[in-house]
Amino acid sequence: MARPNKRTTLREVAEATGLSTAAVSYALRGKHVSKETEERVRKAAAELGYEADPIARALASGRTSTVGVLAGDLQDLWQQQLMAAIGRELLAGDRYALILDAGGDPARELTLAKQLRDQRVDGLLVSPVDPSAEGWAAIADAVPVVSIGDALSRARTAGEVLFDNRAGIDAVLDYLRGLGHRRVTVLTPTGPSTPDRPADVYVREAADRLGLGVEVLPCAQELGEATAVARRVLTNSPDGRRTTGPGLAPPTAVFCFSDSIAYGVYAAAAEASLTVGRDLSVVGFDDHPVSRVLTPPLTTVDWGLGEIAKEAARLAVAAIEGRRVRRKRILCAPRLSERGSAVRVTD
Repeated sequence: MARPNKRTTLREVAEATGLSTAAVSYALRGKHVSKETEERVRKAAAELGYEADPIARALASGRTSTVGVLAGDLQDLWQQQLMAAIGRELLAGDRYALILDAGGDPARELTLAKQLRDQRVDGLLVSPVDPSAEGWAAIADAVPVVSIGDALSRARTAGEVLFDNRAGIDAVLDYLRGLGHRRVTVLTPTGPSTPDRPADVYVREAADRLGLGVEVLPCAQELGEATAVARRVLTNSPDGRRTTGPGLAPPTAVFCFSDSIAYGVYAAAAEASLTVGRDLSVVGFDDHPVSRVLTPPLTTVDWGLGEIAKEAARLAVAAIEGRRVRRKRILCAPRLSERGSAVRVTD
């Protein structure tokens, strides 16, 4: 006989097993009961078609088992990979990632963060577009926040997984200078509304220290837009955004603050009949898997994406559960992966 179209309750599972509802609840969560009891309860629940009611569980526990994950810009392939890795780490602990995309817009980022807070997510992981925005303070007071990449300078976060951008930038510019490059264009996803992001400040400091002529240009991470910016750089089209640099000579190297931007430089170089790794050196900042199969493979900085995802999820879960951790601030060290896209200047 077909069962009525209604949700089987925890009480019905308890009656079928002869246990209390509390014991059944513990058994279904694998806590405080013997393995034999756990197996008996799970078998009965499966036969009865029992499924946990997420709303009831949230009301009882005050938790939704959902963690907000706010990406700075999912046009960046590396960020796509990072968000997916974080989602898998959370799922391994029976928590679910609600991934949203700020699209590189600081105002949209804060709006989405507030929406996630209001939806009662248990925690929030964010790769911030504008880490110095005042709005982060109120959000971090309402929900545990873990920042990835840059610190939220105005907020008390539950944890931070930061990139040592200063070390990464120093490594790349030192490397290019050692290859004889003196004119370097840096393409950054930073927008006009957030001009003082740490990485952009560091690159100017390093350029001054090394005596390099550097121009820093904003560049979207979407392939078509990145190609358009790179086209203007390689053809010396005026753009009105030059900062420092020795005249209008074209750069001998382009340093991209994401591998996704570097792919646009490859495309623009091909249009201009320039060969990357011979006529032009290009360096990225992510080590996305695609970068290894380019021709030539892209020299880039590896930040250890898997470990970033693992540590960010660990800090978020610890904060949600109210557990103390030994280190709330993790600093990720860069590793330069030398490949064929950066070569010594011969002229």
